[in-house]
Amino acid sequence: MENVGATLGSPQYHVGVSGIERLVDELERSYAETQERLADPAVYNDHRQAADAGRRLKELEAPKRLADQWLQARADLEDARGDAELAGMAGELAAEVERLEEELKLALVERDPADEKDVIVEIRQGVGGDEAALWAGDLYRMLTRYAERLRFKTEILSTSENETGGFKEVVFAVKGQGAFSVFKYEGGTHRVQRVPETESQGRIHTSTATVAVMPEVEDVEIEIEEKDLKVDVMRSTGPGGQSVNTTDSAVRVTHLPTGIVVAMQDEKSQLQNRQKAMRVLRARLYEAERDKQQAALAATRRSQIGGGERAEKIRTYNFPENRLTDHRIKLTTHRLDQVLGGELDEYTQALRAEEQRQALAAASA
Repeated sequence: MENVGATLGSPQYHVGVSGIERLVDELERSYAETQERLADPAVYNDHRQAADAGRRLKELEAPKRLADQWLQARADLEDARGDAELAGMAGELAAEVERLEEELKLALVERDPADEKDVIVEIRQGVGGDEAALWAGDLYRMLTRYAERLRFKTEILSTSENETGGFKEVVFAVKGQGAFSVFKYEGGTHRVQRVPETESQGRIHTSTATVAVMPEVEDVEIEIEEKDLKVDVMRSTGPGGQSVNTTDSAVRVTHLPTGIVVAMQDEKSQLQNRQKAMRVLRARLYEAERDKQQAALAATRRSQIGGGERAEKIRTYNFPENRLTDHRIKLTTHRLDQVLGGELDEYTQALRAEEQRQALAAASA
């Protein structure tokens, strides 16, 4: 899981003119090496190595195009400065060189190799009992509506409802190019302040639900050995523990080395439940490895907005004031209905801009 930004935008590359030149040289070297690797028969015939090399080449293609444009623009600028007839174009060409430099720095520093992946989203009720479960349901609808607006496809993987119609837990996939680059900003604790329907005194209650967002990965990216798994089968249950299935179709998979447990019961087939459980398990293992890598880089580069963990409160949704505040970027709007209807673009764009700003600052340090 090599990160282009971590490799090319790490702190030893100070981003000035000379820094850009070093970045471009390193980029061209990496691009040529990856092309050679992909052409190597030993790599080509190994599915995992070929997939890794293919992904790496795809990551480098856009920065390589920008680098080529920057080199040409810089050459044109030097020609203009040395030619009296072209001197009048120097200002315009200098602006173009500067623009391409900024785009190139972003392309090299900000890139997350998981950005283009599909995602698995887990929403769980937090503090607040039945109201927290209802809030988890509201968040599920908000995020699936956002996905629909972006023309992504969604697929429910697992649900655990409570008696009031909310969710103790709901797990679903979002499929579409760049899904993780959008939904990764939704991971964290979402706090709601409102008067529950069951509240006779009209008092405002505060409840929470947590959202975990993980890139969905392929078998070749995360290898799981059968000896590392403990698989239990059982009967599915509904709200309140009532039995809803007379066959042992529910599956609980435990990954023994890490202790990660995934349970699935929505499908009637034990095989289908196991397949879904393995998808979620692969995503959790991949995310755990990403967390380890990001923690190792934390001393030199902040990888998450606000530096917070998933459990950190990221937003407050205040119904009486029709107010939504994202605490990571201190952005507040007063259009709660639209946001809950899936209009999250303003927040996503602001969070992405802040992530880019922090990445550039870290690379320039």
